[in-house]
Amino acid sequence: MVVNPKIFKAYDIRGIYPDELDETQAKEIGRALVDHLGCREVAVGRDMRASSDSLFKALADGIAGQGASVVDLGMVSTDGLYFAVGKYGYQAGVMITASHNPKEYNGLKICQKDAVPLSGDDGLSQMRDLVNQGKLKSVSVKGEIFPRDIGRDYIEHCLSFIDRARIKPFKIAVDAGNGMAGLTVPPLFERLPGELVPMYFQPDGNFPNHPASPIEPENIADLQTRVLSDKCDFGAAFDGDADRMFLVDEKGQTLGGSDITALVAKMLLKKKPGSTVLYNAICSRCVPETVEKMGGKAIRSRVGHALIKPLMRKENAIFGGEHSGHFYFRDFWFADSGLIAFLVCWQLISEESKPLSQLVAEIDPYYRISETNSRVEDIPAKLDELEGIYSNKGAALDRLDGLTISYRDWWANIRPSNTEPLLRLNVEANSQVLLDDKSSELLKIIRS
Repeated sequence: MVVNPKIFKAYDIRGIYPDELDETQAKEIGRALVDHLGCREVAVGRDMRASSDSLFKALADGIAGQGASVVDLGMVSTDGLYFAVGKYGYQAGVMITASHNPKEYNGLKICQKDAVPLSGDDGLSQMRDLVNQGKLKSVSVKGEIFPRDIGRDYIEHCLSFIDRARIKPFKIAVDAGNGMAGLTVPPLFERLPGELVPMYFQPDGNFPNHPASPIEPENIADLQTRVLSDKCDFGAAFDGDADRMFLVDEKGQTLGGSDITALVAKMLLKKKPGSTVLYNAICSRCVPETVEKMGGKAIRSRVGHALIKPLMRKENAIFGGEHSGHFYFRDFWFADSGLIAFLVCWQLISEESKPLSQLVAEIDPYYRISETNSRVEDIPAKLDELEGIYSNKGAALDRLDGLTISYRDWWANIRPSNTEPLLRLNVEANSQVLLDDKSSELLKIIRS
């Protein structure tokens, strides 16, 4: 048996089902996980995709066949899986999901004890090699498979991040995108004084309303319309496995991940001033400015959970945020949770007694483009070319993650894709005119 090397990505295992990822491969990956980590128990959760049940059975068969017990969490969010591994002390966890990807995809997000993620260089490639080099051990005694319901414990832990007495009874539209938030959000509103306006809460891996990827503007349009038509105080949208979250203000305007990162940091630093907050190299300047204004310490990081989580542990950071809508919490085993970010923002809006649009306007005066991709065959040479041009123009430059070009009134980051010959451009400026000018200038160089 040989597993497809193409499905082993930088942060997870993912591919089209069943052409790239199927039950046979899932079983072998389960065996390899047990051998690589030497674990005796593995918690396994799954999302609502049509192939998730079948992949679960194969994965569980592989894990149990290699001598480890399988804790079947059933249908849960990805942060629910992280919670189970952290809270109950399991040695490993697997979430069967393709997150925000289209319906024909599925995948595996894998972590070890304390919800520490396995990545392409640290765990996933070693598991691949165990299978493809025929090094899996033979085991005579099989492990057991047994269920566990984490629902109540998970919700109570998420609620521990807020003061329920300070929560105001807002009217909130929530778009679950037919994903796992349809199961995790209702229990919150049973315990909090808000009015829920639910959208697409029935879990359905065919995504009949829109793809469960709220970072794309077209997938959040229904929520924007609903917030306005129902006169909601604000709205929230989750991706398919509910580990990412985006907000819509009372005017129907979408908040980016940077604004949410700044808002969550502001609330947490009100409770614990002086704490450290991480933000990735793509986040707006409004994030470190907000952190420092609140008396916190802001540390810039490379993009990606496999890089942010260990740095958070090293720095004992209370919180970390990404432009992509991933939000990490120290008291959640340094893992990401869209639900906790949603709750923290709810409390901040409650305490500030201001509409969400005003809260954002007070911390974020900047203009920025949506991340723009360009196909580039020789990425290192192009980055060197850009560095040479802007070095001669007096820019501050760094190579923390790709190339960041900084001036007083604008900055840009040009970063390679992990999987394709693409350069990803992000630009932020103090005015729309400057933003348009510098974005056009950079794209002309990148695409020449």
